[in-house]
Amino acid sequence: MTSHAFQTEVQQLLHLMIHSLYSEREIFLRELVSNASDACDKLRFRALTEASLLRSEESLQVEILPDETAHTLVIRDNGVGLTEAEAIEHLGTIAKSGTKAFLQSIKDDESRKQANLIGQFGVGFYSAFMIADKVVVESRAAGVPSEQGVRWESTGDGTFATETITKAQRGTVVTLHLKDDAKEFAQRWRVESLIKKYSDYLAYPVLLPKYLSDEDKKKQPEGATAELEQVNAGKALWTRPKDQITDEQYAEFYKAQCKLWDAPATRLHVTVEGTLSFTALLFVPTDKPMDLFERERKGIALYVRRVFVMDDCKDLLPEYLRFVRGVVDSDDLPLNVSREILQQQDAVQKLRKQLTKRILDHLLKLAQSTDAKEKETFQAIDAAFGPVLREAMVTEWDKDLKDKVARLVRWASTWTSSPAAEGEEARPVRTGLEDYVRRMPSGQAAIYFVVAPSLESAKAHPAVEGFTKRGFEVLFLADPVDEWVAKELHEFDGRKLADIARADSDPSSADEKKKLEEDSKTYGDFLTFCQTSLGDGVGEVRLSSRLAGAPCVLVGDGNAASSQMEEMMRRMGREVPKPKRTLELNPNHPLVQRLREHHVSKADDAQLPGWIATLRDQAVLAEGGRIADPAAFASRVQALLLAAVK
Repeated sequence: MTSHAFQTEVQQLLHLMIHSLYSEREIFLRELVSNASDACDKLRFRALTEASLLRSEESLQVEILPDETAHTLVIRDNGVGLTEAEAIEHLGTIAKSGTKAFLQSIKDDESRKQANLIGQFGVGFYSAFMIADKVVVESRAAGVPSEQGVRWESTGDGTFATETITKAQRGTVVTLHLKDDAKEFAQRWRVESLIKKYSDYLAYPVLLPKYLSDEDKKKQPEGATAELEQVNAGKALWTRPKDQITDEQYAEFYKAQCKLWDAPATRLHVTVEGTLSFTALLFVPTDKPMDLFERERKGIALYVRRVFVMDDCKDLLPEYLRFVRGVVDSDDLPLNVSREILQQQDAVQKLRKQLTKRILDHLLKLAQSTDAKEKETFQAIDAAFGPVLREAMVTEWDKDLKDKVARLVRWASTWTSSPAAEGEEARPVRTGLEDYVRRMPSGQAAIYFVVAPSLESAKAHPAVEGFTKRGFEVLFLADPVDEWVAKELHEFDGRKLADIARADSDPSSADEKKKLEEDSKTYGDFLTFCQTSLGDGVGEVRLSSRLAGAPCVLVGDGNAASSQMEEMMRRMGREVPKPKRTLELNPNHPLVQRLREHHVSKADDAQLPGWIATLRDQAVLAEGGRIADPAAFASRVQALLLAAVK
């Protein structure tokens, strides 16, 4: 077998890189400014052992000079510079990274990390050809005479030329001769907006000519050098020690970075070092963002070594934390060659889990705090984002994270809705499962809940009163997402969760069940009549001891769809299965007793089937459902009113 080397069509490869590598042309400025920053870092690092390279009073910086008249854009730094050989090797060889080679020359791992360099692929420089038809690079390496400078130029056609020049200052000047359709990049405001977007937090000052009005320009002497001003923020807030940052500075950063105008409810500022190093500055808003229910929207901006990579990074947090806003800055997060897509899913998943765990731990600390202010903070967060957070009960696959969310979720209940006892502090609007369990009486078998389309419907559910009379608290699951939560959250701390509208959630005692068996024999013929009258409208009709003040309730088995689920299916245009739920009658209710007595005395009364249907329909309405034939129900109610009003 004969080995062969791959052949490369350089001009075609360069064309692909220029026109296919990046999704946006504006990325070129990020790449060139990052290269300039790397050059400053290399010089700073070399100066640690070669002090003569950098004077103590000298400031390293990046200057950007747009010229609308000449249609050029100049990026200038006073960093380490290039020799002619290095210009040929690194600028003339595609995918040859000078930064990567520099890092490989550093033997010590800690020193390599502290070098803080960005480039690694050796292709960012060529993004300049997306907006320029000619690129000229003039450079002089640190520590070499001024007459050993180099000029490198190319039109991006696969060839380049170099020559030796005299250059007074150390560093590199990149001059972009802009294409006709890229002249916007010679406008100062456009350049400044890109610096703010991509390079705002570089460690070195990024300078632009001061903005001058037309009147000020006229006053300037001809040939005068423009005065420069720093336009980037400089050191990123999240890289500073927490004890050196004020609440006002955090709040100002939140408004500027997250584009929100409320005050953050809480914040989380963490720095993690290890196999995966990162810093995160995250906020939970006080008000609901307008895009909260856009499931693809994520509020995390990703930076790599303080260089902006992307907004709304979808890989860093799960959907149920989409209300969190802020930044994540990693030194070693794997990116693709264009720095626009995360790679190596294993590393990304580890970072995602770390961030998710820390956010949930922070929220859990607030939720379980005895401090009044922290409790109030969590209550505000729950009021705004509780339904979104509860999505984790359906979508989170990690058992530990799901357990944390289960300790965070809050619902209203029969306990929170009842007045506080004398001497007891005011009850919260919602309660968590941990507190619910602490209040459970010794004889309670499960954590009880009811699913309804609204809080009012949940409170009025026919089955609720029977549970509360027995001293059992009932949770009110009244948000749309709770329908799905009820199907996924089966137990908490070893205690099963039970829907009181399910047939197997009967709280009756042994004595109550025994009496029910005796009543069922007495009511046997009436129950059979009801079953026959309702036909396919119900699966079964039977007596129940779970009810207190209500005459009847509809209950389902574990597989039956609730009325809320049926309504959701209708809205999605899906076929709704015919309900086969059980109608349970309360033998102690006067209405049920009178209907049974009427059946005993007048079994052939033509009105009786309509009354039974009305009883069933009002049970559907009482739980917030939709009756099958509203017109027929209205007609029957009108007939009853006519008979009653004399």
